[in-house]
Amino acid sequence: MKVNPPTDVVIIDEPEACPYLPDQIARMPLRMPLRKISPDDTDIRLAQGYRRTGEFVYQTNCPHCQQCQSIRIVVDDYRFSSNQRRVLSKGNRKFSQRINDMVGDDQRVALFNLHRQERQLSSNGSTIDLDEYLWGFVKSCFRSFEVTYWADELLKCVAICDLGTSSLSAVYTFYDPHLTGDSIGTYSILKQIEFCKQRKLKYLYLGYYVQDCSHMVYKSRFTPHERLIDGNWVAFERQ
Repeated sequence: MKVNPPTDVVIIDEPEACPYLPDQIARMPLRMPLRKISPDDTDIRLAQGYRRTGEFVYQTNCPHCQQCQSIRIVVDDYRFSSNQRRVLSKGNRKFSQRINDMVGDDQRVALFNLHRQERQLSSNGSTIDLDEYLWGFVKSCFRSFEVTYWADELLKCVAICDLGTSSLSAVYTFYDPHLTGDSIGTYSILKQIEFCKQRKLKYLYLGYYVQDCSHMVYKSRFTPHERLIDGNWVAFERQ
């Protein structure tokens, strides 16, 4: 069924420093939907390569670079490797999973900042406060929820997700960077694939794949997958 996307208002459309590649200029027009986006509209937006930040949506439209490629897993085609099954088994023994509506509190903000700082994901070492967390994640124009992982009643990982009719978008995942040997980032993605399989969703969107960004290239390890290249979804098979 074809669904007409809601009308947007462009809030910001200016060149800026690329968040993924040094010395590159990015252009990511920030749009405000005039109404909440329905689950069917969410599927359309994700298939077009849109992402969400807070109550806004954006899509890369950079003048001199095309490295950002939306990447998605076709859930029915995905089979866990033997190593991924071990990661799942180990994580299931160590962590308890909770699925909730979006929550913003000091505990989540502290974990977010720790993750960003220890993994050097912020170019200037800046942190966010609770208001910025609420603005960037909890407020949403999509149907959003969080998946949290706990060990000994301590929060270890938060995965923020947007849900469509037939798709799930992994908006952002942050975790305790002091965990060692648990592959918690991989574990979280595998649990999202499980979530999609259980609910018979067609796609899991992993955001942007950027070949020359060390923090983004890990997504290519989840194969088979598809990438949005020149307006077409191109399949990449497991080697």
